[in-house]
Amino acid sequence: MTAIQTFQSQGSQGSPDSPVAEAAGATQPHHQPVLVPALDVVVPVYNEEAGIEPCIERLHAYLSSTFPYRFRITIADNASVDSTFEIATRLAARYREVEAVHLEQKGRGRALRAVWSASDATVLAYMDVDLSTDLTALLPLVAPLLSGHSELAIGSRLARGSRVVRGTKRELISRCYNLILRGTLAAGFTDAQCGFKAIRGDVAQRLLPLVEDTGWFFDTELLVLAERSGLRIHEVPVDWVDDPDSRVDIVATATADLKGVARVARALTSGELPLAGIRAELRPTHSPGRTAGSISATGRTVDPDGVPPGLTGQVIRFATVGLVSTVAYVILYALMRYGIGAQAANLVALLITTVGNTAANRSLTFGVHGPHRWWRHQFQGMAVFLLTLLLTSGSLALLGSVTGSVHHVVEITVLVLASLLATALRFTLLRTWVFKAHR
Repeated sequence: MTAIQTFQSQGSQGSPDSPVAEAAGATQPHHQPVLVPALDVVVPVYNEEAGIEPCIERLHAYLSSTFPYRFRITIADNASVDSTFEIATRLAARYREVEAVHLEQKGRGRALRAVWSASDATVLAYMDVDLSTDLTALLPLVAPLLSGHSELAIGSRLARGSRVVRGTKRELISRCYNLILRGTLAAGFTDAQCGFKAIRGDVAQRLLPLVEDTGWFFDTELLVLAERSGLRIHEVPVDWVDDPDSRVDIVATATADLKGVARVARALTSGELPLAGIRAELRPTHSPGRTAGSISATGRTVDPDGVPPGLTGQVIRFATVGLVSTVAYVILYALMRYGIGAQAANLVALLITTVGNTAANRSLTFGVHGPHRWWRHQFQGMAVFLLTLLLTSGSLALLGSVTGSVHHVVEITVLVLASLLATALRFTLLRTWVFKAHR
């Protein structure tokens, strides 16, 4: 177990009797009654001596003036080697609602697990120390959990109504990552990486022991397990501004995330996770004909066992998914065209977008949810992909043989037309072959 050291101010809501203090083995000479907070906001930090104080002061001022319930702010120091924890202890001494926890090992997931597992709050949340997410989204984030409307809540930079300021590189990486999650783990949530999430305390106690990751993949793993357990995830559109001083190693993080995706996929496929027991214990009761599911950004419940729509609805949804997939394909192809060549760029772009397209159509167009036959549907989708590859690659080869060297804009135009033709055939095959049994 990770050793942690805790500091609280005397007489604070995070009093010496708090569960975090007990977990840390901290002792104080005077014990006062514990006032259980409705919300415990964890701020993980590592070597943030320059930014931690204004962050906590701003967060504390906002919660004190606008949040209608009792709250606690827990600074979770991830083995910092600068003066971060010293500043955190000063903040804890200054504000009765602030606690400081020091962990001897790094890892955002490790810090969240340690603090959340020991917290007595009704709702547990966390946010990044740079406060990239506008704090006005905090109450909409936790209100559905306090009311019992949902079990988890996430801030989404990809939901309708969100306003995001960040570079093209990070935008593309984020969208590709979420596309991979949809394609490999059939994830229904839109933004796994936004550092702005909340979970009910009782739900956290059941799910945390199943989450293995201790780093950046912690959020994604927790959300996937919650969704597969039938729990409701509420999405809140957020205003988000990228931190230009971010020190996240994108390559190392992406590699670790892909390894985590593969590990979770194996665990879900093997059935080794006791998700059925969690579903039976935590899944709320509903009126006849209603089931638990994800909550969209508009508050609408998405039924995980819903029936497929009629032909008209299927066409509309398929066209929407196809449009998004085509845009993603064009972007990916254009980015890779001069690095790996036309044919290789076409292959990689088609492969990525086909996996995401099959997963999206499975859920949105044809109303198929859950892990049953998921891999079979992907393999069948790949068979259709081979036909799509033949059409698009054939069009490239034909274009080259007829005109010789052409401008890349012409290449992209021809590929888009070929993709649209393949899309029509793809809908027919998905409806009459891949998902025929579910119609």
